[in-house]
Amino acid sequence: QVQLVESGGGLVQPGGSLVLSCTISESISRYNSMGWYRQAPEKQREWVATIFSTGPTQYADGIKARFTAYGDVEENTVYLHMNSLNPKAPAVYYCNARQDGSAYWGQGTQVTASS
Repeated sequence: QVQLVESGGGLVQPGGSLVLSCTISESISRYNSMGWYRQAPEKQREWVATIFSTGPTQYADGIKARFTAYGDVEENTVYLHMNSLNPKAPAVYYCNARQDGSAYWGQGTQVTASS
């Protein structure tokens, strides 16, 4: 069973930056895409960004200007570099891998922006 492990979450000052990592137990090259999602308290999980095996990375509206998603094939790791974090939106960030209709998730990492 493939495993995805997110890390890098924590407390950051409003407007600050944070880099999340997601390491997958298999080669990233096996997957059609790797994505990032987030879920705020009492809200549904929402899509943030997707890195495709071919083609450009896609971002949710309002995200691209502040976040950058990218992968390291040698490290089997994808990253989400976040800038200008919003103090009103603490959330758990999840990593996702998709392959031929199957989806796999990590356990999530908490991100909070607070002074």
